Amino acid sequence: MRALVLVLLMLFATPAFAVAVDEQPLADPAQEQMARDLMKEIRCLQCQNQSIEDSNADLAKDLRILVRERIQMGDSPDNVRAYLVDRYGDWIMLEPPVKPSTWFLWGSPFLFLALVLLAVSRRKAAIGGPTPLSDDEKARLDAILAGDTRREDGQ
Repeated sequence: MRALVLVLLMLFATPAFAVAVDEQPLADPAQEQMARDLMKEIRCLQCQNQSIEDSNADLAKDLRILVRERIQMGDSPDNVRAYLVDRYGDWIMLEPPVKPSTWFLWGSPFLFLALVLLAVSRRKAAIGGPTPLSDDEKARLDAILAGDTRREDGQ
């Protein structure tokens, strides 16, 4: 019985170890490494938070093929980046360049932090500091600090 369970588990587990190869690597290992390094920098337009090297989306596959074709034709990584940015915009790069058109993109985390700090400081100012004790409260506090635990209301 155990052997049957083991065989069934191995049978159903094999698809988990399968890796699909969706395109042919370049024949020149240096060009293939150049293409793979470039693929790590390019955003999958469908997945959005993955590089095209890590994505299984069809669009990522098409972009990997495009990168390999451009590298094989002799384009430098900078030329391939420029081609993709011209076609899809700066957003296709996982780390877009810092330039006037992307200043908001790069500055938005700092702007958000500044807005949060401003809101917190305004809230603190609106709440204000502690209110001073009334004379009755001061007398009760003095009594407590002096060790008199009797309550003034007679209990």
